[in-house]
Amino acid sequence: MATATAPAPRTVLPGFLGVLRRPAVGKLLLLAVAAAVLVPLADSRWASGSWPAALTVDLTEPLGRASTWIIDNRDSHPLFLYFFGHVSNAVVLAVRAVYLVLLAAGWAGVTAAAALVAWRVAGVRLALGTAAAVLTCGLLGMWVPTMQTLALMVVAVLASVALGALLGLAAGLSDRTYRALRPVLDTMQVLPAFAYLLPVVLVFGIGVPAAVLATVVYAAPPMARLTALGLRGADAGVMEAVESLGTTARQRLFTARLPLARKELLLGLNQTIMMALSMAVIASVIGAGGLGDRVYQALASVDVGAALAAGIPIVLLAVVLDRVTGAAGSEGSEGSAASAGEGSEGTGSLWTGRRGWALAAVAAVAVAVAGRLAGRLDWPETWIVDIAEPVNRAVDWMTDHLYSGVPYVGGTADWAAHFTTGVLNPVRDGLQWLPWWAVLLTVAALAWLIGTWRTALTAVLAMAAIGVLGVWQPSLDTLSQVLAAVAVTLVLGFGTAVAAARSERCERLLRPVLDVFQTMPQFVYLIPVVALFGVGRAPAVAAAVVYALPAVVRITTQGLRNVDPAAMESSRSMGATGWQQLRQVQLPLARPALLLAVNQGVVLVLAVVIIGGLVGGGALGYDVVFGLAQGDLATGLVAGAAIVCLGLMLDRVTQPTRRRTKKGA
Repeated sequence: MATATAPAPRTVLPGFLGVLRRPAVGKLLLLAVAAAVLVPLADSRWASGSWPAALTVDLTEPLGRASTWIIDNRDSHPLFLYFFGHVSNAVVLAVRAVYLVLLAAGWAGVTAAAALVAWRVAGVRLALGTAAAVLTCGLLGMWVPTMQTLALMVVAVLASVALGALLGLAAGLSDRTYRALRPVLDTMQVLPAFAYLLPVVLVFGIGVPAAVLATVVYAAPPMARLTALGLRGADAGVMEAVESLGTTARQRLFTARLPLARKELLLGLNQTIMMALSMAVIASVIGAGGLGDRVYQALASVDVGAALAAGIPIVLLAVVLDRVTGAAGSEGSEGSAASAGEGSEGTGSLWTGRRGWALAAVAAVAVAVAGRLAGRLDWPETWIVDIAEPVNRAVDWMTDHLYSGVPYVGGTADWAAHFTTGVLNPVRDGLQWLPWWAVLLTVAALAWLIGTWRTALTAVLAMAAIGVLGVWQPSLDTLSQVLAAVAVTLVLGFGTAVAAARSERCERLLRPVLDVFQTMPQFVYLIPVVALFGVGRAPAVAAAVVYALPAVVRITTQGLRNVDPAAMESSRSMGATGWQQLRQVQLPLARPALLLAVNQGVVLVLAVVIIGGLVGGGALGYDVVFGLAQGDLATGLVAGAAIVCLGLMLDRVTQPTRRRTKKGA
């Protein structure tokens, strides 16, 4: 018996050594050793649990001086007179020219032009949907504001595409430029729009130029990223074959790289349009006018019906442009357009290629001229349908019957109170209770476990920068709201995505709902959220969930649907149930998509932090809004920079695959 049990102790040491050899355990041990050395030193010098005041930098005075200098020299300094002044004038002239062309075409000409473009790109069905969407804008009484927004968006999108394509071209052809531009694009994309509205207004004043340039800064990064991705991902075999023919670098760019990157370029255009339209309401705060201004004014008077009447055209524009640009980027779009025109013999050849586009342009001009001759340029007032009153009655009914007093389940006010006391307060208090060095160690551990030491260093430096800026406590408050909103978004998003991935009918039913959620301006559904949940951090979290949920559902659904069919068939042949297939096959194989969904959920939730500040979310969101309202450059920019640092930290913590593949693991 003794010899039989003797080998047992020897198996403990190899097993323990095997555990130590695991990369995650080794990283945690190294962090523990570093903490054992550094934490006592930090605690002996800065005993306070909050961020030490000695390690903060006060930027109020220098930023205040910069703001004063801009205001004092805006009308006299050569930089403003001969550079920013010309830029402002060019923007105003471009927007005015597009607006006058749209008005000259009239509602019939604009509708015909939009429908013909959609037909040429994607066929009859999308053309009919486009015409219906454009006519709906008129039926809601929003024709002129829609044309104002469309004119501003045309100029902003063209400028964003031009700037993004140039930056993407430089990054796609040069590794050094790509590494240099990446943090710049990260900052442009994560920095809340409200944070850079203030410097833009200081330079250009309230009006269209500031609105257009703020939109360009916000919408250009997707075009730059996707252009660089398409150029850098060009097929190596094709590029070698082209180079072997003795072509120059310029010839290779125009004959090989750009054609191979066509899908990415059109996807970049699509994303730029979506982000530009999402700025329509925010830009109205600084004088953009159009639909955004109607939404903003309606919400200022708590008129949900009028806000919805102005918000629906924004949604329709976004959905139509999304479908048209998406169809243009898909394979065989030209073929679908050609087939749409083949109604009889010879018609297909007449309406295909450049001749088809020319005929479509002639038809649109003819409709516009006919409308002008008939005196039908303006939308007839008798055709306007008022939806404001019934919508307001519905909102009042929801507030009266759902806010409180609902039997058994309680009202939405009770849900908000329970969520605040049971989730938001404990998470916030727990984060603020932790010593500053414990927070940094936690961030380092999470980032290093799923990435490299560079990942951990970047995340720790981003978090430390928040303390240096002097907004440690408000940032932890914001972080608690972001974590709670992301958790709710992921639970709802993953559950919905699983249902959509397993049922095509469910996905078809969900698609228009997700389109509306993703394109509806946040300000529009902010008032119903406040009406149902009251003012506080709970409605801020609810608004963030509504905004981030569509992206999480779409990405997760796509990832689950793209799982190798052979793996699914193999699991079915072995008798696996649907739940076993999901848990053991689909979810593991869709891990990259799931991680991307988490990352996008974090980024999108963080983007609504400012909106949450308007409805009682407090913390950094309130500071940014206060800085813009009071013209306080220091408060607004410091809070905006802290949000960028939070976004950078959370981005690095939730994107492990990119850094692992870079090492070839």
